[in-house]
Amino acid sequence: MNILIFDSEEKLNLAGANIIVSQVQTVPRAVLGLATGGTPVGIYKEIVSDFQKGMVSFRNATSFNLDEYVNLKSDHPESYYTYMNTHLFAHIDLPEAQRHIPNGNASDLEAECARYDEAIELAGQIDLQLLGLGHNGHIGFNEPAHALIKGTHIVELAEKTREANARFFDSIDDVPKQALTMGVGTILKAKKILLVVKGADKADIIQKALQDPITTDVPASLLQTHPNLIVLLDSAAAGKLA
Repeated sequence: MNILIFDSEEKLNLAGANIIVSQVQTVPRAVLGLATGGTPVGIYKEIVSDFQKGMVSFRNATSFNLDEYVNLKSDHPESYYTYMNTHLFAHIDLPEAQRHIPNGNASDLEAECARYDEAIELAGQIDLQLLGLGHNGHIGFNEPAHALIKGTHIVELAEKTREANARFFDSIDDVPKQALTMGVGTILKAKKILLVVKGADKADIIQKALQDPITTDVPASLLQTHPNLIVLLDSAAAGKLA
């Protein structure tokens, strides 16, 4: 585990973007696992800047997003399809056929989960998986549970997760109650994992995830088992690390 702490969000975003851009520069056919939410926005902005400067091309890369809400139209402002187009895909040369996001509007959600896992398997091992961290320790939408599912699956979103995401909607009543998410097993198969966490409100959970015993009650704690984990923290998020 390699933990890097930054005294500004700008430096953290640059570092995160550099890691992802370097991966694609080194392996042009890289398979990237991508995340959404507030945390990666600044990183994606820096990636777009590097692309516009001619420093990197994504035309041979492939991406797989971690998750998507169930029964939220893809053109909804808060769908992760819209998010990815707004913050990244519309601004780089990653071909549309090589971008993958779970379809939360599929008529058969179980079949969609199986299809998504098959697509990941056909693409080969994920080279670099970008992750954020939920306040309850979830990664992707893998919520705390007695046992965690390894493959893509339907998840009932915890109330804390819905409350945290309510800021993006008109009210918590508009936040979907289900999502499709890549499983922890798939995440842990990635060759490299980049965990990015910002803010004092995440200080307690990042300490539990990285330094307390491994438990499915804190899904992110399973990242301790990964041989190539890079953690980027701002000083506020790192405030309670030993």
